[in-house]
Amino acid sequence: MEPAVRHQPPGDALPGGGGRGPESWTHNKIQKRVLCAVIRVSAGTARVLGLNNIKCEVPPTTAYLLLGEKCLRGCSFCSRSRDSSSPADLLSRVTWPLFPAKIVIESIDQAYLRGDLGRVCLQVVHHREARAQARRALKMITCSSGIPVSVCCTAGSIQHIQEWFESGAQRFGLALDAAAGKIFYKVKGGGWEKQLALIYEAAHRWAGKVSTHIIVGLGETDREVTALLQDMAQRKVRVGLFAFTPVKGTRMQLHKPPPLLRYRRIQAVYHLIDRYGADIDSFSFDREGYLLSPGLTGEKLEEILADGEAFRTGGCPMCNRPFYNERPDGEIYNYPRRLSPAEAADALHLLTDTGAGLPQ
Repeated sequence: MEPAVRHQPPGDALPGGGGRGPESWTHNKIQKRVLCAVIRVSAGTARVLGLNNIKCEVPPTTAYLLLGEKCLRGCSFCSRSRDSSSPADLLSRVTWPLFPAKIVIESIDQAYLRGDLGRVCLQVVHHREARAQARRALKMITCSSGIPVSVCCTAGSIQHIQEWFESGAQRFGLALDAAAGKIFYKVKGGGWEKQLALIYEAAHRWAGKVSTHIIVGLGETDREVTALLQDMAQRKVRVGLFAFTPVKGTRMQLHKPPPLLRYRRIQAVYHLIDRYGADIDSFSFDREGYLLSPGLTGEKLEEILADGEAFRTGGCPMCNRPFYNERPDGEIYNYPRRLSPAEAADALHLLTDTGAGLPQ
């Protein structure tokens, strides 16, 4: 269970005002349980909420909340995995300090009203207590604010997903992570077909409100990830594209991230598929599944990619995940903001440089 906050603030500091006695702190059991809890918030989110004073190169436009501690699953790349020895406050390369849930939820509403945030993302580990905590938090957020909420969580059935929507979620994310069945089995365990089937059914029932995550660099080929990206786009499933990030304490801590060039190629391919309706049959691959050509002339490709939008963070609306895969002073895989003309030109040059990027 979540640790209790020992000293509650006076009642008139709670949402909606009220007196100073315990009877005024809550109107129902859900609120009472949430107010007595703490919740993990990404360090950047905490900065936007005014809960810390860290330097923040680019503020998040979504409030990222982490529900639960250790996950019962054993994903090889994840710091929350049951097999991981990573610090308790780490997910990917982001730290997630604890704060009183009441203060977090109140601050989210204020940030939303200011225009600093446009969404909340509840990232829920695979654990019964984490799901219960997330449901309480979701109800509290939707009762106190109009901010849209995405839930990223495991699900055993379509009924589980339906419960999240009925509880107030605006979007639901079911992470595939791996781009092919054989990779899924290797890094996450069984269940690839079931996971895909759930995404398909959810996308049919809640068209345009389902998301997934795909990590580039787990051992998949260009053809495999391209095929999956097209499959998701055709079903109107939004994809949050990640570059694999090695995290100390995980089983894949020594695995290298993908070369930036390869990641740029995959970003470009997804942009062509998602925004311009490109088809995998128009692309050329070698026998090993390596992308040879996107099926466009160099001039047309440069015209499409010149604004740099292909290289920005993707996923749910308003999600920018600042520096989730990288350090601010290192190579940027997903830009959390608009690219400068120089940055867009550099990304395009990397792709179109003869012999290195997308052949023309």
